[in-house]
Amino acid sequence: MFTQIGEIAEPIPVVLPETKCDALYQLFKSNPNLEGVAVEGKKGISLMMRTRFFQQIGSQYGYNLYMGRPVKLLMNVNALVVDYSEQITDVSVAAMKREEADLYDLVLVTSGGRFHGAVSIRRLLLEVADVRAEMAIFMNPLTGLPGNRIIDDRLVQVLKQDQFSVLYIDLDQFKSYNDSYGFKMGDELIQATANLLREHFGVAEAFLGHIGGDDFIAILNHHQYKRVCEEVISQFEELKKNFYNEQDWNNQYVMGEGRSGLNRPIPLVSVSIAVVTNLYQRYENINQIIDEATRVKKSCKSINGSIICSNDMEGEAVRA
Repeated sequence: MFTQIGEIAEPIPVVLPETKCDALYQLFKSNPNLEGVAVEGKKGISLMMRTRFFQQIGSQYGYNLYMGRPVKLLMNVNALVVDYSEQITDVSVAAMKREEADLYDLVLVTSGGRFHGAVSIRRLLLEVADVRAEMAIFMNPLTGLPGNRIIDDRLVQVLKQDQFSVLYIDLDQFKSYNDSYGFKMGDELIQATANLLREHFGVAEAFLGHIGGDDFIAILNHHQYKRVCEEVISQFEELKKNFYNEQDWNNQYVMGEGRSGLNRPIPLVSVSIAVVTNLYQRYENINQIIDEATRVKKSCKSINGSIICSNDMEGEAVRA
């Protein structure tokens, strides 16, 4: 399955802004299936679509006005230009937000600052359909969030980023909640938590996945995770009120079987967020990230209540 836009880009001719329109006319005439050409100059990459070109020269005075003049007079200087590594689904959203006149224009793709190729809207939409169909197979059935196969792919990609924060989010005391309120209420709590996380991490610059059970993962392309984590914890503490009866909420505990086998008070469900960043540490593979996350999660689990722990806080845990 292709996921990066550069993987489906195809070569198209590249001309200079000073190229004469009559030369371009011959190029289009000799290549009936050519949708457009890239125009690469000192100011960047522009686009000359076939339809736009023939509309202009086919106007009443267009042929005489443009044929001996440079293509820069007609080219689209605001063409959609994306990097090779951008996700196909993200590019499709950007493409569909263009002005109606540009909606079916080619998407130009660069790699390392150099022109790489172009993607037609037809090919883009077909690939988006394939991506979504295959992703559906690997979605968690309870929350509809990406599951472990897609999570692993994203973790591999994140190793290439200059900055990242990987957030492992899970619910503490969830087993006791299930034992007290039943699996149906437990599933509803997980779904509500997933919806809350979507509000904060369901954006283009972030990734949200469901590892399974009450475990989630979010990935950010920066190190500014603290504020969003605090907001998640604050809103979760409000949300969970809807999942307890009045007596348990007033007591702030449920009665359940502890490790000793005896019935004892067990705290209400809370949320722990274990954060792994590459601010001070570099990672060669995803196993190293997972190992570090396991270490940080132990710090979270040693503290009661909703908490944020991170490997860039030098062992300091932050309660929101």
